Amino acid sequence: MSKVTMQDIADALGISRVTVWKVFNNHTGVSPALRDRILDKAKELGYSKSSVELVSHDDEKTVSLIVSRPDSSTFWTNIIHRMAQELSHYNVNLMYTYMPSTYTEGFTMPSILTSDIIHGAIILNVYDAKLITLINELNIPKVFLDTVPQINNRLLRGDLLLLEGYSTLYQITASVLARGLKKIGFIGDINYAKTNLERYQGFCQCMTDHNLKIDDKICLTHSIGIFSYHQELSAFLDSLAVLPEAFVCASDYIAHFLQIYFSEHADRIPNGILVTGYDGSREYSNIDGQITTANVKTSLLGKRLSVQIVYRMEHPDAPYELTFINPEIIYRDSILY
Repeated sequence: MSKVTMQDIADALGISRVTVWKVFNNHTGVSPALRDRILDKAKELGYSKSSVELVSHDDEKTVSLIVSRPDSSTFWTNIIHRMAQELSHYNVNLMYTYMPSTYTEGFTMPSILTSDIIHGAIILNVYDAKLITLINELNIPKVFLDTVPQINNRLLRGDLLLLEGYSTLYQITASVLARGLKKIGFIGDINYAKTNLERYQGFCQCMTDHNLKIDDKICLTHSIGIFSYHQELSAFLDSLAVLPEAFVCASDYIAHFLQIYFSEHADRIPNGILVTGYDGSREYSNIDGQITTANVKTSLLGKRLSVQIVYRMEHPDAPYELTFINPEIIYRDSILY
């Protein structure tokens, strides 16, 4: 029978080998409860301390999470929490590096990103072309989750993961048309993110394939201020003399603002209005479980990003990868009153 190792204990508990090593070498950084669990599991498996394996601090790596407004939504925090958990299994520390929402003259990149401390970077929720360009120039392994339409994928010096939008929104739009609705608007800032643009393109292609003209007057696709969604969407809806039969939205975030507006202007939708979203967020209770949406499993997405940056750090010269994540479409009634 093979000798029980620290890795066996770590695997049994779903934690990193470094954490187990800390317990058997009297290092700080492990809670009393977890320490007891490790010692109990070691006893259960028959682990002998005489077989202690050394863990070199030289093997530890640090990945920078380059992020803007990480706490703006549970969508992002769920991804980040799972990333930190997953990277710990690889003896990789996750360190926040904050970015502003938009580039301003005189901005300089944090010096930590060019130091020997950082071994790689995951770029999350950064949607400014100038900032992404500066990040792209960093000489470290990189993984991007989404990017901006202004930057060609092939210009990125790193791997790119995208939530699939074109086919997903095509199918969601087709489900709206299948209900006999034809006057359909789209809402989403297509200049903000590449995924938003692809969702709009999927919507447009579906309408075209069904021989329906896209009415630009009932579509809001221009830039929307990060902190003024409610005001701008309300102003747009107020400007429409007659509302469409349905709105296809680029996100659940947008859809929940529409629900707020319609709850305040119920007289404008005596027969209700159909609204769809994207993300599958449980954050917005006013639409949760009510609308058709694309369900993004944030925990698995965080794990996928972690695996990708580990691969990129181990194989820095491998061809860059473009990966599409297909969310499950959840069809619901989608009628808001």
